[in-house]
Amino acid sequence: MLVTFMSSAPLPAEWRELYGMLGTSSAALIGLLFVATSLHLAEISNEEVFRLRAEYTTLILVSTLLDATAILVPQPMRVLGVMLLAVNLWGLSFPLTLLSRALKIPGSRGRGGFSVHRAEFFIAGYCLGIVGAGAVAAGREWGMYGVTMSYASLLIASIWNGWMIMQGIGRDERKHAKVK
Repeated sequence: MLVTFMSSAPLPAEWRELYGMLGTSSAALIGLLFVATSLHLAEISNEEVFRLRAEYTTLILVSTLLDATAILVPQPMRVLGVMLLAVNLWGLSFPLTLLSRALKIPGSRGRGGFSVHRAEFFIAGYCLGIVGAGAVAAGREWGMYGVTMSYASLLIASIWNGWMIMQGIGRDERKHAKVK
């Protein structure tokens, strides 16, 4: 049984080309998030909602980078599916943890752009990735479409999240400027 699992066909090369581009996008966004966070370090470190969202957005982008890395490593498709399943299950913990922690902060909804609906979008993205990864682990190449839709939705939501963090910081800066 282990021999069958380890000797399954590799993923077709077309997927590797796509994930070379997607992995590069994830790495670039992680770098941009670090720069933006560094430029607004005081605001982010002094506001728990901003800090949590920046932390979990970075972790979500790292999970997408790990997906791309797993896909780019030459390996049998079933092994790839197990790796993708592990990354997506791990990634699912991020929006769940962020949601539970942010809801405990008084007045967190709307502050810093925090949104329960955005957390739900991240959760749905990871669930889609889990289903797709499960299909890949079963040797079904069509599961890669689910993994790819998950990846794209997580990238889009991370960009949206970063933008909302910056808008929240901008609102806070304007409020403090008016007070002075």
